[in-house]
This record gives sequence, C-alpha cells and structure tokens, in this order.
Amino acid sequence: MRRRDFITLLGSAAAAWPLAARAQKERRLGILMGFSANDADAQARLAAFRHKLAELGWTDSKNIRIEERWASGNLEQMQPSAADLIATSPDALLGVTVAAVQALHRETGTIPIVFTQVSDPIGSGLIENLARPGGNITGFTNFEASMGGKWLELLKEIAPGIKRAGFLFNPGTAAGGGAFYLSSFNSAAASLAIEPVALPVRDDAEITQSIDVFARQAPSGLMVMPDAFTLVHRDRIVGLATQYRLPAVYPFRFFGQIGGLLCYGIDAMEQFPKAAAYIDRILKGAKAGDLPVQQSSKFELVVNLKTAKALGLAIPGTMLARADEVIE
Repeated sequence: MRRRDFITLLGSAAAAWPLAARAQKERRLGILMGFSANDADAQARLAAFRHKLAELGWTDSKNIRIEERWASGNLEQMQPSAADLIATSPDALLGVTVAAVQALHRETGTIPIVFTQVSDPIGSGLIENLARPGGNITGFTNFEASMGGKWLELLKEIAPGIKRAGFLFNPGTAAGGGAFYLSSFNSAAASLAIEPVALPVRDDAEITQSIDVFARQAPSGLMVMPDAFTLVHRDRIVGLATQYRLPAVYPFRFFGQIGGLLCYGIDAMEQFPKAAAYIDRILKGAKAGDLPVQQSSKFELVVNLKTAKALGLAIPGTMLARADEVIE
C-alpha cells in the first residue's frame, strides 16, 4: 500500500471512530404502561420518570432510545404489547401494573425489568423476596394485603350506617385475581358486622351491571381495588357511584379529583423518579435481582366535601383533620 493511501485510510478510520463510539453508547429502554395513552395522570407520572432519567444523563434520541406501549387496562393488549417491546431488543424494561409486568416476564427471563404500581410481586411470581428479588425483576410495590381491611374501616368511618360493602375489581388485572386484598376485607367485614360482597368485573358492561345490582340493596358502600382495569375505567366507576348515591373509597387521589368521595393510598407519582434511578443503575451495570424491592412509605388521604354533601354525609372532624387534601 502506498504511503498516501495508508494515511488516507488511517484518517478515515479516525474520523469514523467517534461516530461509532457514540452509536455504541445509545441504549434502548422499553416501557409497558397498563393504562390508556390518553390518561393525563399516567402521562404525568411517565413524564416524571423521563425527567429524572434526563437528570441522570439519559436523553431520549441522544444516548437512549425509549419505546412506549400502552395497554389500556386490557389483558388482550398486554401480551402483544410486551412481545412488541421485546422485539426492539431493549437493554432494560419498565413495567407499570402487575398485569403489564407479568406480560413482560412471560416474554423474557433475562432482560432487566423495573416495575411500579405492583401489588404482591412475590405472590404474583415476579420475585423471590423483597430484599433480594433474584432473577431479572425489581421495583416498587403498591400496597400491602392489609389495605383491604383499612379501606373498609375508612368506608365505615365516613358512612357508619352501611350494612354491606362491595369490593370492585377485575380478576384478570388485580393482584392474585383479587384474592390479595379480599382476605383482609372479609376479616374486617366480620369484625365490623358488615356483609362483604366481591364484585368481579371484566368489561365496561359488567361494571354498570354489577354496580346497578349491588346498589339496589341499601344501605351499601363501595370500594375499588387498585388494578389497571379499574384505574382505566375510573370515570365510569365514580360516575355510577355518584348516580346510585353510594359512599365509596378509592385507592388513589386522582379518583377524588373526578368526584370520588374518599381516597386513601400511596403517592403513585413518587415511585416513577425512583424507578428511573433504578434503570440508571441497571444501565450502568447493576443487576436487577440485586436491587431490593421498595415499599411505599408516603400515603395520602383525600376527602371530597362536595361529593359528601351531595350524598348527605357529614365527614367526621377527626378525618378532616388528618386529610392531606380536602376538595371543596
């Protein structure tokens, strides 16, 4: 090879090297949301996740490529969406809701998965234990099983005259098919002399039919289980509870913002920046199975006085005093 050709070749290789290095640095992240893409609250939580990622140095379309899929609380969409994400060859995955993470888990046992808003990750077969999850999954949990009883106690406190309590959930998307919370719900019902009624629903029509039949026997109250399906259909559920004048307790504050009477649950927004920090650690070499699953410590109590007035309920002063937000 002539000296001039050698120098030209060397210069071309040197010029190309930075481009190749930059290309190698781009990582891929797949996100499966159990909610609808037009859900403003879910979009806000995802925006908080992206913002934290950017703070940690990961910017979409620069050094990381982020693919999103939204399953709208629909089991039939979960698995195809999960398979579609795996086909993009991600370096890590974020799964939101237990049904979404289970769908991802069925597709891969090696790609690291970080979850948020998941109840009973051990019973759902996702991890071995909280301190050392093992495998390829870790994340941030929703609630403990005892919350079924706590929600009923709050319902009784705000509507002391009720004799029956219905627990609305979708067996396909709720933790343990709903059983995770039903045990403490049934135990609390027995101690409070309340008839417990499980209300499994699987589609929009069943929500209407189930609440319609349940509300015919007064005095009754309603509780809503935290699962992807009930969150996606929260407008209908809150609307029907209002229509049938059912005092109701919900798991997240955004139910109260659309007219829900009482909400008690974790601050879901809090989990997403923490999940971004876990993704950052994984992309830098940490193993998901070595990162402990974290439980939420921040809970919110939201009371909607406007709805209480419409139902003719007087909110106890002790409840108002400990409420984090009172909607008037």
